[in-house]
Amino acid sequence: MSGESVEIETGRDPAAAVIWLHGLGADGHDFEPIVPELVRPGERALRFVFPHAPIRPVTLNSGYAMRAWYDIIALDRRAPQDESGIRASQAAITALIRRENARGIPSERIVLAGFSQGGALALFAGVRYPETLAGIMGLSCYQLLGHSLATERLPANQATPIFLAHGLEDPVVAPVLGEEARRQLAAAGYGVEWHAYSMPHAVCAQEVTDIAAWLHRVL
Repeated sequence: MSGESVEIETGRDPAAAVIWLHGLGADGHDFEPIVPELVRPGERALRFVFPHAPIRPVTLNSGYAMRAWYDIIALDRRAPQDESGIRASQAAITALIRRENARGIPSERIVLAGFSQGGALALFAGVRYPETLAGIMGLSCYQLLGHSLATERLPANQATPIFLAHGLEDPVVAPVLGEEARRQLAAAGYGVEWHAYSMPHAVCAQEVTDIAAWLHRVL
């Protein structure tokens, strides 16, 4: 990871944080504009951390170099996955959480979130994190290395609230992939809050409202 991120504090001395991972080809500025819609004036102060993924060639896009948390061969459940890239980004997320710990925010006051590729990574790293998190959020995403969930998930986040949302007209990440992630997590005993919206590979106004309500509850 580049070590760079966009940070927004919604008030003085934030006691909780949201680490939000962007999608393929975007950067940490992608979700910066919606922060005012997630925290109303006078509410508890939060720190939003929007890290930039490293720049790497992406097979799906003909090897073109762009910001990506890991390489993507194809958006198909049968395609090989970039396990080394996934695990390297998992380690980078651990470092981000530890950095917030060092700044005075305990893990149980941190939400790990992401959109698309970033959401898939948030789910992957969140259920494997050794300390309890406040919440895990995956938007328009899918499950990574699903075969390893049973042996790698850790008990610290078994009861952590999980927010999953997907667009019913998503042409990039098929809705069935999001539904499969929901089913697998639910079958493993996780409490998943599922939302489906009439939208493509995007975020809609109602989704932002639902995210704000969920963040208010878990933080």
